[in-house]
Amino acid sequence: MNRHAAGFCLMLTVLPILCAQERGPLVSFKHLGHLTERIDFLGDTVDIVHVYSNFPDYGWVGAAESGLEGVACVDDAARAAVVYLRHYELTGSEESRTRALALLRFIVRMETDDGKFYNFVLKDHSVNINGKTSFKSFGWWAARGIWSMGLGYRILAPRDSSFASVLRRGIERSFPNIDSLLATYDSCREMSHLRVPRWLFYESGSDATSELLLGLIEYCTSTGDNRIKEYIGKLADGLMAMQEGDLRTFPYGLHRSWQTMWHMWGNGQTQALAAAGKLLSNERMIQSAEREAEGFYSRLLIEGFMKEIDVADSGKRVEYEQISYAVRPMAVGLIRLYEATDDTRYLTMAGLAATWLLGNNIVKQPMYDSASGRCFDGIRDSATVNRNSGAESTIEALNTLVEVEHYPLARRTLDYRKISHGSAPGYLYALFRNSTGDELTLAIDLKKPELLLLEGKSSVDFQKARRHE
Repeated sequence: MNRHAAGFCLMLTVLPILCAQERGPLVSFKHLGHLTERIDFLGDTVDIVHVYSNFPDYGWVGAAESGLEGVACVDDAARAAVVYLRHYELTGSEESRTRALALLRFIVRMETDDGKFYNFVLKDHSVNINGKTSFKSFGWWAARGIWSMGLGYRILAPRDSSFASVLRRGIERSFPNIDSLLATYDSCREMSHLRVPRWLFYESGSDATSELLLGLIEYCTSTGDNRIKEYIGKLADGLMAMQEGDLRTFPYGLHRSWQTMWHMWGNGQTQALAAAGKLLSNERMIQSAEREAEGFYSRLLIEGFMKEIDVADSGKRVEYEQISYAVRPMAVGLIRLYEATDDTRYLTMAGLAATWLLGNNIVKQPMYDSASGRCFDGIRDSATVNRNSGAESTIEALNTLVEVEHYPLARRTLDYRKISHGSAPGYLYALFRNSTGDELTLAIDLKKPELLLLEGKSSVDFQKARRHE
């Protein structure tokens, strides 16, 4: 055995693979439709999305983890509206447009006159105005509401100017709240020697702010409003201030989520920065997105997903629970990065990220079922799947797959599974293989440094060279 063999780590798994050529469309709205209820609400007919749905019968279940919450919320309605809107835009589905409109009518009625939002409705369809996860505020649920309204305005305005005006008024009603956030622009504090910007949600919430940014970007794409461009630029500055490391330096270019913490769920900074950089022709934003994609997303694809890590203390690392809300920001972020750069490596990486939903995960089980349209709620540990299927998991899986299926290069990668991953002098890498035996290697060359995506003979030669080191 070669003298380097002791430092060579190789882990093998064999996964069942469904041939890509035999696979039909993955996107099914069947379960999301099951979770949806049409109700009379504040003088209108709207759609709501029930929060939870539990194994084995998958009936509706209300939320009560944080005291009295309710049966449906803006958080889920807004994300569902985003999925339907994108599906309509990419496929022309009239049913998806109709679904999106009904959800948006609910969302605009949950906004208050001062541009803030309530989140939950109770079983009797009254608004929960006092709950810990529902009080009137400008935070997570407002960000998601504005995301859906901004996308709705861009997509629906050419066909339905009347409703688009409603969305426009709702978005612009929130501007004084954005002004309040930005009153502390360029003001930072220090936590464990890390810079923490104060002009984001919750005085460092780059995760929530990324979803607000997505809405502003969509709206600005239609309007070209200079005021909104300024908002986007300043909020993006806050996201970039939360970035640390590079391709070979810990924490490898990730954008912290809040204070010193990174968590995989909802961490949409690359998605937002790539889109913002493209809109504003701002290379610094695009490069920040690339830094996370190449340095950190690559490691997640090579070494496996995790839940969270404290950047100030890397020993505080948590592997589980892993959920589909962690996959979407990564997969769709990589697609937006491709759209900003034309670098096709990011499409391949997006497809590889999405394979988590289809069985390329620690438990080697599909989390999403295209027949029912359900996505399981998560992987609890290295052997256990949470087989409940609530709104968030289902919607985030659909969001991922609607986007990935649009690009053939990303879609064909859904047939690949990780066969091995390892390290050798100067490299971290993983080998992926599809049902017909084609190989793909994703590797980090730590010497140059450089991210490599090798296919066919290049992948075979790379793997052979590593075995002989």
